Amino acid sequence: MFIFDECHRSQFGENHRAIVEFFPNAQLFGFTGTPIFPKNATYQQIEGKEASYKTTADIFQHQLHSYTITDAIEDRNVLRFHIDYYKPEGKNPPKSGEAIAKRAIVEAILTKHDAATAGRKFNAILATSSINDAIAYHDLFKEIQAEKQAEDSDFQPLNIACVFSPPAIGKAEGNEDVRQLQEDLPTEKADNQVEPEVKKAALKAIMSDYNAQYGTNHDINTFDLYYQDVQKRIKDHQYTNQDLPHAQKIDITIVVDMLLTGFDSKYLNTLYVDKNLKYHGLIQAFSRTNRVLNDTKPYGNILDFRQQQSAVDEAIKLFSGEDKDRAKEIWLVDAAPVAIAKLEVAVKKLDQFMQSQGLAYAPESVPNLKGDAARGQFVNLFKEVQRLKTQLDQYTDLTTENTTAIAEVIPQEQLQAFRGVYLETAQRLKVQQGKSNTSPDVEQLDFEFVLFASAVIDYDYIMGLIANFKQDAPSKEKMTREQLIGLIKSDAKLLDDHENMIAYIDTLPAGKGLDERVIREGYERFKAEKNARELAAIASKHGLEAAALQTFVDGILRRMIFDGEQLGDLLAPLDLGWKARTKKELALMEDLIPLLHRLAQGREISGLGAYE
Repeated sequence: MFIFDECHRSQFGENHRAIVEFFPNAQLFGFTGTPIFPKNATYQQIEGKEASYKTTADIFQHQLHSYTITDAIEDRNVLRFHIDYYKPEGKNPPKSGEAIAKRAIVEAILTKHDAATAGRKFNAILATSSINDAIAYHDLFKEIQAEKQAEDSDFQPLNIACVFSPPAIGKAEGNEDVRQLQEDLPTEKADNQVEPEVKKAALKAIMSDYNAQYGTNHDINTFDLYYQDVQKRIKDHQYTNQDLPHAQKIDITIVVDMLLTGFDSKYLNTLYVDKNLKYHGLIQAFSRTNRVLNDTKPYGNILDFRQQQSAVDEAIKLFSGEDKDRAKEIWLVDAAPVAIAKLEVAVKKLDQFMQSQGLAYAPESVPNLKGDAARGQFVNLFKEVQRLKTQLDQYTDLTTENTTAIAEVIPQEQLQAFRGVYLETAQRLKVQQGKSNTSPDVEQLDFEFVLFASAVIDYDYIMGLIANFKQDAPSKEKMTREQLIGLIKSDAKLLDDHENMIAYIDTLPAGKGLDERVIREGYERFKAEKNARELAAIASKHGLEAAALQTFVDGILRRMIFDGEQLGDLLAPLDLGWKARTKKELALMEDLIPLLHRLAQGREISGLGAYE
């Protein structure tokens, strides 16, 4: 018995022929999200004097079960798509399938990328129509980003990688590996027949740039290791910049055929298309973007630079199974005006709820809500507002009118203030979960803190803002103290540290210019002293030596593992019986857990959950 995944691409050539000839009595099972039908078939078969195109049904015969992409989207097993059919400005818009200037596309990508990827939380693939195009795009990104850096020192360049199969090379250089790789890459295989030495030289230059960027040592003779490294760095977007610096990740990978089928990464959410796609090739390429993560990734983002709406409609129709009439509605997200109207409804519901509680619709009214049931209702209502706003933030085709309409529904300052009181309220309610006297309303709340964590706002960003805030000249102040504190309070990543940051800001003399290095060093010193005082107070309260407790905490943070045996060793000098020791452990941990979370700065401490 043979079971094939992605059978639409691996079982139509020599691979399949070799298997069935060598194992004539084998039973074959194939799985694919994009079957080959007569309409999208490309492989010819000749029987007698008749030629026909080979389909999935020809190879696997009986269809045992059908679960279409339409079903998967409805079940939330994969995401819907947002498609932006990019139209350059001008009187003569391009026709369907017609290429536009590459420089215009690179400029558009640089303009739209941060919105499409939620401030670079996610990353993207740029699909090109040939190896020469991929090479040209790699050179253009390098050139244009260098120009922008020269013009603006604050410009943050995107990390660009490029991967395509090398031309056939000598046997000693892995010729067989390359041939095997190219079996599934028809465009690249054909491209590499023309001027192979030129393409080889270009690939070497691209790999040299990659080595300089990432400190690697790949060469064309071990291309497969380079390809694996590219895939790994795409997936490395799952790590925060604190755990893995952004410089070690890839923002955009330029490809021709590679990575457009079979490759999965939950943190890849955008596909830039400068390539004519159709049928299963189109759906496979689009589907690189729609793996489910959480509500910060509401859909797969497609920016099509070739006006391929008719090809998209045809592909959806072909692969939607029996539900063809509703397929587009299921597959594609709402147009911007519809999404804005939904945001307006969500805001109105929050407004009506606040009024039903005898309170004004305003962030400062939220702390006056009476009872946990009302606070829980606020959490659910505002969470829906934030979810819809997160979706709209990633739309790459918003017009000026759309942006104005969103600002009228909920102004940015008001949204930020609501986010701050949401996090305070949610934190207060979360502490109650799991306790015996907690109401079911609170117990069932899902706070979805991930929706309130910006990819842009982090420790480094805030330190830079604090330094700017304290410059001598008022013209250099980028925001007021209140705005800065509001920003800190509104981001979930800073939840454990925002009290420290705000307290530190209060210690800084107004108007005294301090550079960022001094600000950072001062904050770390301030935090260390404050944590040491808090730890000493906990030690005193529980009859422990402050130095012993400090050593215990340092050990936890060094390994990010909580060891119950070491907790027992810490309490051993108290010479308690097992009942008294258990009671002391729980009391100590109740005081220690909030401090440990703050010191861990969002990272998970393995084993700590047992005491929570």
